[in-house]
Order: sequence, then structure tokens, then C-alpha cells
Amino acid sequence: MESDFYDYPDLYDALLPAGGHVPFYAELAREQGGAVLELACGTGQLAVPIAAEGLLVVGLDQSRPMLATAERRAAAAGTVVEFVPGDMRDFTLGRKFHLIFVARNSLLHLLTTADLLAAFAAVKRHLAPGGILAFDIFNPNLRLLARPRGQRFPVMEVTTEAFGMLTVEQTTDYDAATQVEHATWYISTPDRPDAWVVPLNLRNIFPQELPLLLSSAGFELVTRFGELSREPFGSASRIQLCVCRPRR
Repeated sequence: MESDFYDYPDLYDALLPAGGHVPFYAELAREQGGAVLELACGTGQLAVPIAAEGLLVVGLDQSRPMLATAERRAAAAGTVVEFVPGDMRDFTLGRKFHLIFVARNSLLHLLTTADLLAAFAAVKRHLAPGGILAFDIFNPNLRLLARPRGQRFPVMEVTTEAFGMLTVEQTTDYDAATQVEHATWYISTPDRPDAWVVPLNLRNIFPQELPLLLSSAGFELVTRFGELSREPFGSASRIQLCVCRPRR
């Protein structure tokens, strides 16, 4: 039976720890100074350690279960983060931020160009003078998108503290017209095959398309890295890690 991945924050954290995203975005926040807004903040894996450095941080997310976990994480760490339920396409917080970021492919949950442009417009309204937008999304891999429809492929196998051994397989159905990958994750434990079956629908944004989308929303792409280590972006890069600012 299919369910929403984001209704299971402990499972999400077990499978997808933040890893190298924390130092990258924490350093960017320190460089900018001032207030920070994380959109699609999830369970606070990034917002909480950034706030622990003494920065004012707000986290926005649609998922109430994820936000509840984020609040517990902040309390356990002794940090103050304001977590707000909301939609990144249309939010009004009544304040400005020096850094707004959307990490770990979360921007790709916006499946249409209209939704992406709406989110960029909302970001622009909330940026302080000199403020920047940063996000990371994957660099589309045509070989993976062309895999046979309905056939399962391995994604990962990890040992977790909360669930023991977890095995993840995926099926993919890519719609070239909309550039949306309709994937399903099958998450199993040794004694519970397909214990969780969760859909993951993500938009693909191709490298030459991205600057045009940003320009349409009034942004310029200042820097695009290919890795969290800040290596330059190239055709073999796994990700597109972008730093943008409103166009003058």
C-alpha cells in the first residue's frame, strides 16, 4: 500500500541523513550573516545545526509530522528555530532574509514551471538587500531515466539504528513531455518485504534550462557547483548546486 514518505520522519532521517549538506549551507549562512530561511526544511537536519552557530533561522515545510520532528530536534540540541507550516510556492512571513535555501532536491517537488516560478517569486519577496537564494538539485541522468518502466533497481542498503537493515529498490516511469520522473521506492526490512511503498515524483531541470527559469523569475545564476565540496559544475557532475541573486 502506497503512503507519503514524509509521514514517516524517522524513516526519512534513517535513510537520508544530511551529511555534507550541513557544512556547505552552514558556511554559506556564515558568509552571508543575518537571518536564514530554509524552505522544505523537513526534520531540521540542516536548520538546527545552522541555528546552533548563533544565526537566526526559520524553517518552512508543508509536512506536519516532519515539522514535529524538527521541533524535537531543536529542543534536544538546545537551539531556537522557528518552524512554520507553509507552501514554498506561496508564503508570507513578514520579514526579510539574507540567505534563503532549498536543499536536497526539495525544489524538484514543484512539478510545473508555473509552480517553480511562483516559488522563486515568493523567495524574491523575502530576500533582504544583498540576500541570496541557494539550492541543490540533481543533474539529470538520461541513462537512469531511460530504465525499463516497472522494473525494480537497487537504490541502497543501509543499517540503521531505528529500523535495523533497510533495503530500498525503485521503479521509474519518466514522462519526457513534463520532465517528471514518477518513481516508487520499495523499502524493506529483512522480515517485512515492501514494508513501506512510497511514491517520489520529481521534476527534472536540465543544465541549459536552469538559467532561463531563473532569469524568467528575475534572478541571475551567480555560481553553479557540481559537488558540495564546491567543485565547478561540469557534464559529469552529480548535482547542480546553485547560488543566485535577484537581477539588478
